[in-house]
Amino acid sequence: EVPLEQCHEQVHHQAEHGGAPWISWVALSTAILAVLAAIAGLLSGSHANEAMMKQIESSDQWNYYQAKSIKASLLDTKMLLRGTPNEEDRARAAKYEEEQGEIQKEARGREAEAKAHFERHETFARSVTLFQIAIAIAAISALTKRRRYWFVSLAVGAAGGVFLILGLRPH
Repeated sequence: EVPLEQCHEQVHHQAEHGGAPWISWVALSTAILAVLAAIAGLLSGSHANEAMMKQIESSDQWNYYQAKSIKASLLDTKMLLRGTPNEEDRARAAKYEEEQGEIQKEARGREAEAKAHFERHETFARSVTLFQIAIAIAAISALTKRRRYWFVSLAVGAAGGVFLILGLRPH
């Protein structure tokens, strides 16, 4: 994240000593944008962590699947060497195959969850970026005393708000 505290402080200083009444509105809008950026940043980080945890859980499931696959292969080799497999070995082989199906389904589900969390992380990260850009443009507006830059800042901030809302939607 790009630290924008100094820009925010400059805007507030300009609002207090700048003279133009609209500068106070610039200061207020940058404060709101900063709060929204902080919220979006926390949500982005939370979803990044969740994505990583779900991916780790998925990897664990795939490792468990591999272990079952090795056991099944060893059992197949044992049955081949014996010539005629007994009923107990056949039942165990069927059990391994069934368990592998369940494990595979769970691993794929966790992969899907990880992907969904990562996509939400990216959406919130875009929101944070746009809010930070909006704050920087608002600071430029206050420093140069050009109102049109403030309107650009508000538009960029609104775009950041759209990404924030998109990230909050249930998937």
